[in-house]
Amino acid sequence: MKVSFIKAILTTVLAAVPCFALAAWNMDFQAGSTVLANDIRDLHVIVMIICVVIFIGVFGFMFYAIFKHRKSVGHKASNFHENTTVEIIWTVIPFFILAGMAWPATETLLAMRDTSAPDMTIKATGYQWLWGYEYLDEDIQFYSTLTTPKGQIEGTEKKTENYLLEVDNPVVVPVGKKVRVLTTANDVLHAWYVPALAVKQDAVPGFIRDTWFKAEKTGVFRGQCAELCGKQHGFMPIVVKVVTQEEYDNWVVSQKKKVSNSELSVENIFVAGTD
Repeated sequence: MKVSFIKAILTTVLAAVPCFALAAWNMDFQAGSTVLANDIRDLHVIVMIICVVIFIGVFGFMFYAIFKHRKSVGHKASNFHENTTVEIIWTVIPFFILAGMAWPATETLLAMRDTSAPDMTIKATGYQWLWGYEYLDEDIQFYSTLTTPKGQIEGTEKKTENYLLEVDNPVVVPVGKKVRVLTTANDVLHAWYVPALAVKQDAVPGFIRDTWFKAEKTGVFRGQCAELCGKQHGFMPIVVKVVTQEEYDNWVVSQKKKVSNSELSVENIFVAGTD
């Protein structure tokens, strides 16, 4: 995505105004792990800067006009009805401002929706209250449930760093690969949301929707269901583990062995029962 002019402006502004170190105040976005996540943050910041400049300019001029032309210093109110020049100015300037903001916003939005040519596809199904995953290219299926101890939830134990953001079976993907995620739900509306990967897509019962991400670095990235889905809405986290290709290949082999061993166990039980 080509938003280099935004990044150039951001670099200049952030270098000139130290107060924009929002991360130190815990007011910034999560650190992005994808190009798209960083582009979304850049877009957010530049639009916010434009809004702040407009706010300061408009209200600064308004308060200046009120103060300098107040009745107590002898000014008399002007009596006029229309001013064609002023009307043209306050129409043309906002038009160019909005057009300038629409260009990078549209470019970013189109990139968010471009799920073409994925390297792999994962289906994420929302349940009350957990996630089920299917690796459509690898024939791997599993459920991912919350593992935060009950004592932490009830307040009898000290909460850990990943409180309500830890699961037994994370989604595992290789770094540098475009991952298409198909979302749906089994019961009510859910939403698959991982901020650091710039992914947020509703999971709607009876429908398949899609989104994508391409992690640029390895690590563990956490999110949550972002659609109010019932009394345990806050207890169905999402954990994505980004690993190297070799680690991913080994994980696929181990998952398929689990499936094979499980099928063998079931078959043995069946045979034993018939004997």
